[in-house]
Amino acid sequence: MVSDLSTLMAVTGEISDEAIARLRARIGIPEPHPMSPHYRRAGLDAFRNVAMAYGDDNPLWSDWEYAVASRWGEPIAPPPLVGGDTLVGEDEVTEVAQDQREKMKGDPLRGVHAFYAASAREWWAPLYADRRVWRRNALVGVLDKTSEYAGRAVHEWTAQVFRDDTGAVLSGQYRLMIRTERQKARERKRDDAVSIQAYTDEQISQIEATYDSERRRGSELRWWEDVRENDLIGPMVKGPLTVTDMVCWHSGMGMGLYGVKPLRLGYENRKRIPSFFHRDDLNVPDVAQRVHWDHEFAKRSGNARSFDYGRMRETWLTHLVTDWMGDDAWLWKLDCEFRKFNYVGDTQWLSGTVRRKYMASGRPAVDLELNLVNQRGEVTTPGHATVLLPSRDHGEVALPDPPGDAANLQGTLDAVAKGFQGL
Repeated sequence: MVSDLSTLMAVTGEISDEAIARLRARIGIPEPHPMSPHYRRAGLDAFRNVAMAYGDDNPLWSDWEYAVASRWGEPIAPPPLVGGDTLVGEDEVTEVAQDQREKMKGDPLRGVHAFYAASAREWWAPLYADRRVWRRNALVGVLDKTSEYAGRAVHEWTAQVFRDDTGAVLSGQYRLMIRTERQKARERKRDDAVSIQAYTDEQISQIEATYDSERRRGSELRWWEDVRENDLIGPMVKGPLTVTDMVCWHSGMGMGLYGVKPLRLGYENRKRIPSFFHRDDLNVPDVAQRVHWDHEFAKRSGNARSFDYGRMRETWLTHLVTDWMGDDAWLWKLDCEFRKFNYVGDTQWLSGTVRRKYMASGRPAVDLELNLVNQRGEVTTPGHATVLLPSRDHGEVALPDPPGDAANLQGTLDAVAKGFQGL
């Protein structure tokens, strides 16, 4: 989610040394995720629906006859599915350990504004269809920072790591929530001057021409030896963003962290988290998440109009990279920052550049610099990726090892948390 859901729900709070110490005491302690997974055993239909939600129709994800010719031998899950907050993963830990419960009570930064600022992902092994997936969740980093617009801030990193029912450690998803004191944050005027102009026929034609020009590498191998530093990636276009795009996104991705549901189930959810619901102009209670598809509701939260999810743009960058690298390569790492809103009506132009070509522990690798730029010329979502490529000299891609060569989810979480301590 993005900042404005928490904006609607927040109360005034302050950051203190004591609160930070209490938060740091929780690092590495596993706890159950607040929501059950959208897909308990993701099959080919789930693979296809998740990919289609972000505009990707690569047959590698769901066409058995096509995928059997790849090095994977069968369809594999699109990378965004293996994680994605609530897409997959039953909890390994179903309740906090008795001796840790006191530490885990409440939010030490209760009332301190929170917004989803960045995401980082790693993938270590493919997920095949109809496998049961398990997850383990923990706080892994608490960094005391200074914010440009709100004084003292806390960078709160949480991690989910995933394995399948064979024990293979699949992936990690790390989410950055920036916590700022609400009163100071109010002083910043956000996107007051944003004006989305109507598109001319010529501009729509330009967008459509880019759609027509997009090419998926697919089964044609992209050899590591053929890649050069400063090679360009893309362009790819996403937009102009519509409410229909939001509907299609949710059809594959589910409703996210707040468990949004319809009718009586929605009423039961409102009893669980009443502060997440607000009255519309007919006095009907509805979810704060409505800011993503209702302009008037979004304006009440301080935004110019309704806007996307940061995680949507993360999946778009994933699409850019997987189209470029080809089916037999491996997307190892991807991170991105959500610097500006992507409003309904905005168009995002995706591109990338090869910044480094090297051997990573004996694996032919390239580092990519990625960007999303809107029609106003603003960089909304910078990012990076690391891709492992097949090599004429070194053979097919060798999958990367989980952090610390961990063989289970707790070992993986411990290694991830150790990495954040050095930041």
